[in-house]
Amino acid sequence: MVNLAQRVFDDSTTWEGTERDLSFHPANPATPRRLSQEQIHFYNKQGYVKGISIFSATEIAGHRSYFDRLLDKQLRDGGDSYSLRRLTRFCQPVWDIVTNPLILDYVEDILGPDIIAWGTQYFCKLPGDGKVVSWHQDGSYWPLTPAHTVTLWLAVDDADSENGCMQVLPATHTLGILDFDMSGADENSVLPQKIKRAEDYGTPVPFELKAGEISLHADMLVHGSDINRSNRRRCGLTVRYAASSVRSIDEGWTQNSIVCRGKNPTSHWANVPRPERDILDEVE
Repeated sequence: MVNLAQRVFDDSTTWEGTERDLSFHPANPATPRRLSQEQIHFYNKQGYVKGISIFSATEIAGHRSYFDRLLDKQLRDGGDSYSLRRLTRFCQPVWDIVTNPLILDYVEDILGPDIIAWGTQYFCKLPGDGKVVSWHQDGSYWPLTPAHTVTLWLAVDDADSENGCMQVLPATHTLGILDFDMSGADENSVLPQKIKRAEDYGTPVPFELKAGEISLHADMLVHGSDINRSNRRRCGLTVRYAASSVRSIDEGWTQNSIVCRGKNPTSHWANVPRPERDILDEVE
C-alpha cells in the first residue's frame, strides 16, 4: 500500500551557497487568457492575486468528500493532516485539478505557455491542533533556478482569519532571500524556518477564500498562517507550477512532475500520466 505521509519540509539539505537565480520574473503575457491587465500589474507589484473562482459549490463539495476519505486513510496509516504530498502519482482527482484547463489559463498568464507542475500538498488545519505556519519564503529552500514559479492555493474548505487562513506580506517577493532562523519546538510550527523580524516587512494581508476559489503567489513572497481558533477545519491544496525553463539542482525534485501545457524541450522534468487506479481504490 502506498503511504502518502511525507515530510512537509526537507531540512536535511541546505541550498545556501548554491548559485541560484532568485530574482522575480514579472508576468508579461502578450495576450492574457484570464487575468486582467490590472490583476497582472497587481501580481507583479504585490506578488499575488486572490479570490479567483474556479469550482462551483457542487464541484468543490465533491473534491472535499474525496479529501475526507483521503485524510481518514492518512490518519489511520499514522500520518498527519499536513503531510499529504506528491499526490499526482496516486490521486486521480488531484491530477485532474493540476491539469484543469481553466486553472492553467491563469497560470499561463503568469509563467508563459510552457508549464510544469512539480509539487502538490494539502495543508489541513484541524480545529484545535494549535499549529502555525511560520513566516517563510518558499523559494529560499527549493533547489530551483531561476525563481520562475508560482504556487496555486485552492480552498477545499472556506478559509478565513478565524480558522487560520494564509497571510502574506505584500511586495516582499522582490527583496531576495531574507534572514531567517530555525523555528523552536515550542513554537508549534509546521515548518522549521521563520523569517527574522517579519513584522518589519509590512502589514499582513489575510487570504480569506471561499471553497472553490484560488490564490496565486510568487515563490519568494513571504507568507504564513496562524492557528485555527475555530471549530471548523481549514484545508487547502497547493500546486507548485514552474516554467519549463526552470531547473532543479536536486534531480529527485523532478520525478513527480507533469508537463501540463506547452513544451519540455530538454526532458528535464518527468511527465507523470494520470494514475490508472486511485489510492483510495485500495481501501474500498
